Amino acid sequence: MAIQEKTKTADLYRMVMTDHVCPYGLKSKDLLERNGYAVQDHHLTTREETDRFKKEHGVETTPQTFIDGRRIGGHDDLLAHFGKEVPSEDETSYVPVIAIFTMALLMGLAVSWYMFGNIFTFRAFEWFIAFAMTLLAVQKLQDIEGFSTMFLNYDLLAQRWVRYGYVYPFGEALAGILMIAGALMWVAVPVALFIGTIGAISVFKAVYIDKRELKCACVGGSSRVPLGFVSLTENLMMIAMALWMPFRMDAGM
Repeated sequence: MAIQEKTKTADLYRMVMTDHVCPYGLKSKDLLERNGYAVQDHHLTTREETDRFKKEHGVETTPQTFIDGRRIGGHDDLLAHFGKEVPSEDETSYVPVIAIFTMALLMGLAVSWYMFGNIFTFRAFEWFIAFAMTLLAVQKLQDIEGFSTMFLNYDLLAQRWVRYGYVYPFGEALAGILMIAGALMWVAVPVALFIGTIGAISVFKAVYIDKRELKCACVGGSSRVPLGFVSLTENLMMIAMALWMPFRMDAGM
């Protein structure tokens, strides 16, 4: 006769109010269930009930998880309990950049397929860079104040003319959009060449000459991407596109 495996259970206390459902409570419940636990889901439905629970257990936040009568803690504590990586606000991460460049590449390939029935075209590569420029510009424009502040840490022109930190994202977006359209190259090329060259020199000096450890403003003011290869690549891509586009148009490619 097979021995029936004992069901693992956990008690979860989380805020479920009319005007607020705690997202970390939902994440904790999902995490427990994915790890094979039957969850005894206790809802804290009022602010008074929540405050009373926190005071009773000597905790400052909810949700709180208990397994076998032992308090595990909040969502981050639960992640650690299951051996998962606990995200840190100060931890560097290349995920935003990887996501942007991956999406830009896929968009470039998709447009190439639509236009030519082939993903392996010169235009696919051009669109990849142009889409990347516009997506990076969007990240900067979401919080232009935060971007311009971080940008001042290393950009040589912005340190001399502070307003350049506000101009840069618009210049990058303009050049990218015009290159997607293949229009007004007499505007797109000088803009991309100018901001790309200044940016590349600034990053190279800050990282490889001055050996400074800074965060890159390439994906906006809240970036956790370290300044270095990624930002240098962004600027070199703009320079490459600025030099390539006139050649391609003259060659009729």
